Amino acid sequence: MHISEMFRLVRGNQHILDVLDVLHRDRLALRIHDGAFSAMDLTARHPRTGELLSTVKFMVQTLAAAGELQRDLQRELTYDGLRAAEAKGAKGGRRPAVAAAQTADVRTAYLEGRSIAALARDHGVSRGAIRTAVADLLPDHTASEEGAPALELPVTLDMPGKVADYLRTTELEPAERAALDQGMPVRRGQGCTLRVSAVPAVHRQLLARCQPLDGGQGLPAVPAQRKARREYENRVSALAP
Repeated sequence: MHISEMFRLVRGNQHILDVLDVLHRDRLALRIHDGAFSAMDLTARHPRTGELLSTVKFMVQTLAAAGELQRDLQRELTYDGLRAAEAKGAKGGRRPAVAAAQTADVRTAYLEGRSIAALARDHGVSRGAIRTAVADLLPDHTASEEGAPALELPVTLDMPGKVADYLRTTELEPAERAALDQGMPVRRGQGCTLRVSAVPAVHRQLLARCQPLDGGQGLPAVPAQRKARREYENRVSALAP
């Protein structure tokens, strides 16, 4: 099982030990790529008793406690900051792009025939902000109004483990790396896949990145890796263009 950082899988001291017991029971190896646990062999056990080595258990408990303390301190500081902001009259959440005092004027102008693009220019905001202000006035077909491209929604695909392992060692764009790091490992029989949620464009970019698994560019063609890439290619190709 591959994870980017330990606390993506667990949330507390005892939880870590429980997870390690499950991995040991199911004979699964755990590889952590970043963070304090990445330099540790968390699977080291006593050859006779089968229990975690005392040094490993101590380090796991110590680092887990430190991680919990860090999260608790961050949470407390966040709450203190929010309370201080509220005391000064600040409100949370994103500020509306169209001021409340202007919303009625925008809606009236839209009903009188002004286009969304013209209203956006008049008020110095984006077209999306105008659409939000007049959302209940829009007909169902205005998603493509003014020639604006439809927004892509994230799609969840299962990426074969061999593809994910290769991509982790490849230079990626920030959006590609984020999608990969946020993927959820899913056990499949004797193997493991990575459930990745991303817009179709990012899936296609990740697919292009793993092209060398088919052979070429100085890399030998490994049948298992080639098969894994083809499986991912089939899933990506099924996405709507």
